[in-house]
Amino acid sequence: MVTSSCFRSVDRLERKTHLDQFAGYHSEWNLGSPGGWGYQQIAQKIGKAVWKRLFRNHSIGVDLDFDHPLLNPMNGFVDMLKEAHRSREGANPGLIAVIAEEETLEDVVENRNLAAHLDAIDGLSGALMAPHELEQKNGRVCWQGQPVSVVFMDFNTNVLLDLHRKYNLDPLLQAVREGRVINPRGTEPINAKSVFEAITDPRNRGHFHKETIRRTPWTRQFYPRQTQGPSGEHISDLIEWTRLNWDNLVLKPERGYSGKGVSVGGIHHDIDEIISLALTHDDYGNYIVQQKVPLNLWTENMPELDLENHSVREVQYQTDFRSFFGQEGVFGFLGRYGGVPTNVGSGGGVQPFAVLCSEMSVGQATKRINEAILNMDPGHVSEAAELQKRMAMDHHFTYLLGPTKIALRPRLITTSQMKALETYCAGIWSDCLTLEKMWLSGKLDIVTNIEPEELEIIRSQPWRGAPAIFASDGLFSFGAHLE
Repeated sequence: MVTSSCFRSVDRLERKTHLDQFAGYHSEWNLGSPGGWGYQQIAQKIGKAVWKRLFRNHSIGVDLDFDHPLLNPMNGFVDMLKEAHRSREGANPGLIAVIAEEETLEDVVENRNLAAHLDAIDGLSGALMAPHELEQKNGRVCWQGQPVSVVFMDFNTNVLLDLHRKYNLDPLLQAVREGRVINPRGTEPINAKSVFEAITDPRNRGHFHKETIRRTPWTRQFYPRQTQGPSGEHISDLIEWTRLNWDNLVLKPERGYSGKGVSVGGIHHDIDEIISLALTHDDYGNYIVQQKVPLNLWTENMPELDLENHSVREVQYQTDFRSFFGQEGVFGFLGRYGGVPTNVGSGGGVQPFAVLCSEMSVGQATKRINEAILNMDPGHVSEAAELQKRMAMDHHFTYLLGPTKIALRPRLITTSQMKALETYCAGIWSDCLTLEKMWLSGKLDIVTNIEPEELEIIRSQPWRGAPAIFASDGLFSFGAHLE
C-alpha cells in the first residue's frame, strides 16, 4: 500500500464503495510489452513546474499533489525488475538488458531512461541494446561479454520472430527459454484484444471478476458468423449487423498498437472500405468489433494557448488512462489526451496527473482550474507554455513522431479512486491467470492466429504468474467528463 502527502477526509462525495468511484471501461490490455511507464515521470516534473508558474502570484483554493508515488510508474517497474534479478541471481551482481528495435534506440526516451536508472543501482548494471547485440558465451546469454540476468524486451513475439528471421537471434531465444525475458512470451495468446470476447461471453460469467466483466465492452472477433449481441440478441450475420450499427461500434486489429488501423463509428464514416480492410487478411479473426464507449465519458474541457490569436481558449479533448500493475499490485498510471484514438503513436499527447487534496469534487476542482487559466493574461500563460516547451526539450520528451504534446493543466484524481484502481487491477491480474489456464487447456473459445514458429516461442516460456508489467487502457471518468 502506498502513502502520499495528500489526505482527504471522507465526505458525502466519497461514501460510495471504492469500485463505484470512477466510471467507464477498458478498451484494451497490453500484456506483451507495454510502454508509457517512463513518460508519466517526465510529465509530472513538467506539470508541477508549469502549475507553479501559472499560479505563482495567487491561489484558487485547489490543493494538488503532483508527487504521489503512483504518479511515477517507473519506480514500481524498476523494483519488479530488481526482484526478478534477485530471485535468479541472489545477491550476485548482474546485467539487466533493455532490448528494443534498432530504429527506436535513439527516439524512445523511456527505454534510455530505464537503462540509465538500472545502471545506477548498486550491484546492477543496465544497458539499452538492439536484439542482435546479444551473444552466447560459455553457454550464457551475454552482452559485450557480460552475462545477462534479466531482459526487458520492448516488442511482442511476432516482431521477435520477424527479427529472428533477419538476424538469427538465437541468444535472445535462449533467454526466452531460460525464463529471463519480461514479460514472459507465454502471455502472448491472452494479449490479443480478442480475449475480451471470452470475458463478454455470458457462458463465462462465473470465471471472471464482476468488476472485470463490468468494465469490458462487448467484443467479438470480426468474420462472417452468427453470435450474440451486446444486449443478448441473436446476430445472424455479424458483418451486416456491424454495417447497420456502425455509429455505436469500433473496429480494430486484434494485435495492433499505437492506434494503427483503429476505426471508430461516428468519426470514420466509410464503413464499406473499413469492413473491406478488416476482411482482407488471409485468416479470420485478425480484427475485432467492439461496442463504442460513450465519448462524453472520456472527454474533458482543457484550456489551451492559441498562439495565432494571442488568446487562451477552452478545447474538448479525449482522454485515456493507462494502469500499470504486476503481481504485487499497481506500479502507477499514464494519462494521455488528444483525438480518437489518443495513442501517442497516432499524434496524441501526455497529461500530468495531480491528486486532489481539497474538499471538493474532481468536477468542481477541474472547472475552477479551467476558469482560472482562461481568465489569465495570455502573455502569462505563454510564459508557462514556454517553460513547458523548454523542459520538454531538456528531458528529450519525444516519441517516434517527434516532440510529445503535453496538456497545460493536470488531470485530477483522488486517493480513494486510486484505491479503487488497485482493486480493479488485482482482478485483471487474476483473470489473466484464468485466461492463460483456459488457453493451455484448449477452453479459450476464440480463434488464435499464431503461426507455428511463433507458437513454439510462446510455449517455451509459459507465464503462470511470473514477474511481468501489465497495462490496462481505461476510457474512464474521474468526475470531470462532459455531461
